[in-house]
Amino acid sequence: MGSPFQQIAFVASQTPESRAAHDQLVARYGNADAKNADVIVALGGDGLMLQTLHRFMKSGKPIYGIHRGTVGFLMNEFALDGLVERLAAAHTTVIHPLVMQARDAAGKVSEHRAINEVSLFRQSAQAANLRILIDGQERLAELVADGVLVATPAGSTAYNLSAQGTIIPINAPLLALTPISPFRPRRWRGALLPDKAKVVIEVQDPVKRPVAAVADHDEVRNVVSVTISMDHSISLNLLFDPGHNLDERILREQFGF
Repeated sequence: MGSPFQQIAFVASQTPESRAAHDQLVARYGNADAKNADVIVALGGDGLMLQTLHRFMKSGKPIYGIHRGTVGFLMNEFALDGLVERLAAAHTTVIHPLVMQARDAAGKVSEHRAINEVSLFRQSAQAANLRILIDGQERLAELVADGVLVATPAGSTAYNLSAQGTIIPINAPLLALTPISPFRPRRWRGALLPDKAKVVIEVQDPVKRPVAAVADHDEVRNVVSVTISMDHSISLNLLFDPGHNLDERILREQFGF
């Protein structure tokens, strides 16, 4: 029985290393139109992988990353040989994006999706003053901090980890709610939430203490409230070589490797 991935569409970042790999792989395997491809192969680092996931978010097509960049947490190792066989043997990890609905001071609501996290940041020298509600219930009346973020399991090892947030196993039905440089309450280190939770973050005194909201790379400035939840209607299928899947990488990350 042949591989289910015969028609391959390649996408690459603009670095010389990625472009060279792209040309070599296309010469060997061809390059199908993305609309007709069985699989998307992304060449670069995690930044390119996030762009590719956003670009093909609603296509249903599996995506296989090959590391030709700086950070390659979401990528597989590069090799010219045996790509069709590697794709056929790859394990699938299913992830869901977050959806952010951000209301700004003018009343406009902007909606964006995030693979890794939705973050709120102070826009000025003044710390942000935030109120946090979970499923309609106030859980934190006042968080004074540089900001706060909500991360998916896939994103829990990215900015969330740098902010001292909890790493979440990829298949765990959880979200990480993590403060960024909290001043008050000083000892609050965040929370783990069910992935069906609806998080609402309200900005207190948005004129004196303006706040921006960012879903991966989409920014909305001068927000007054942000609603965040996981969009279970969208499934992203990431392909990983056996023994190097995202579950294993996240587990290893917790032991400092």
